[in-house]
Amino acid sequence: MEVRFDRDTCIGMFQCVDEWDGFEKDVDDGKADLVDAEETEEDRYVVEVPEDEEFDAKFAARVCPVDAIEVYEDGEQVV
Repeated sequence: MEVRFDRDTCIGMFQCVDEWDGFEKDVDDGKADLVDAEETEEDRYVVEVPEDEEFDAKFAARVCPVDAIEVYEDGEQVV
């Protein structure tokens, strides 16, 4: 499972930070950061999710008010 994060779309509500440790606050920019992620395009990040964190990662994506977080399993979007 992987999480894809569009940081440009993020509006800094930090609900994802509350739901999953894979995100952290960047108060200087007013946006969330996806921890240990690889930048694939400008302001677009991807990270593999450990199996024991999959539920929390999906929940973080679901609570994002601007849909800046997507979750993929086997190349198919699930959230």
